[in-house]
Amino acid sequence: MTTYHINLENDLLKVRFGKPANGDQIVQDAAARLDQMLASGELSGGKLLKIDGPASVAVSYLIAHKISHLYGAIAVFDPKIGKPGYKAYIVATTHTPAYKLGEIIETDEPYKSKPIIKVVLCGPPQSGKSCLREGLKQAITNIQGAPYPYVITACPDGEGAWFSEAAKRDPDLARRLKDEYKAKFTPEFAIKAASWVRSANTPLNIIDVGGKITEENRVIVREATHAVILAGEKGKQEVPLWEEFCRDLNVQIIANLDSDYQGTEDKIVTRSPLLSGSIHYLERGEDVSSRPMVQALAQMLAGLCRG
Repeated sequence: MTTYHINLENDLLKVRFGKPANGDQIVQDAAARLDQMLASGELSGGKLLKIDGPASVAVSYLIAHKISHLYGAIAVFDPKIGKPGYKAYIVATTHTPAYKLGEIIETDEPYKSKPIIKVVLCGPPQSGKSCLREGLKQAITNIQGAPYPYVITACPDGEGAWFSEAAKRDPDLARRLKDEYKAKFTPEFAIKAASWVRSANTPLNIIDVGGKITEENRVIVREATHAVILAGEKGKQEVPLWEEFCRDLNVQIIANLDSDYQGTEDKIVTRSPLLSGSIHYLERGEDVSSRPMVQALAQMLAGLCRG
């Protein structure tokens, strides 16, 4: 199985990740597939090519390099814009006056009639939410038939989707970059992040928010549909406050988990209607995707998407 899938359907290039691999291998596999499509004439050019699906920054550069000269314009799907329930694309490259750079192309292409899940990872600070987010994303990706988990970083702490992989290779560099990218959690940022969550139209969205109960987080979390609460030993006393916070915003709590940093194994206490128990040693750079609790949560979210 390849690490990256690319298929053409009329004027739509559908892309998605395959088996887990490092970024260099993903780029090589994507390049091989594009070369195959170019050699066969499948990618022959045209007025407009729309691209739909997740891609790393490196793969995005690769696709642009390989095929942008063949099309008058290329527009990339963005799940945070457009009419609710319909897909919209942003023109990212253009060689024709017919399409302007940055133009939004709204379509009548509806999403499949399945529920749109927007689950927020919340709880006290330093509980391991970012580690859980990365492990959960990997676990869901490996479930056959599950939608791709689109992650929205709704906290300007500098710890983006790149952080976990970077921390595995060079923790000091990852920490330095995080500190450089960190910004203030302002009301303006909260309003913008809330609009991302509100407009998100992919079937499964995971929202990572800050670790404090604030008006800024209230603005963001009220746009979610479900919540996972994660708390470490120092933050356990805050769990009732987070439960009340979510209930006030009419966000359904589906999991209430203990972050057991000193533990050696996960413990699942209940699975339904609330997933509860503990997940052990959420440490930056650790692959936690195979942990029993992460697997249980991944299956729960995939199940919610099936309706």
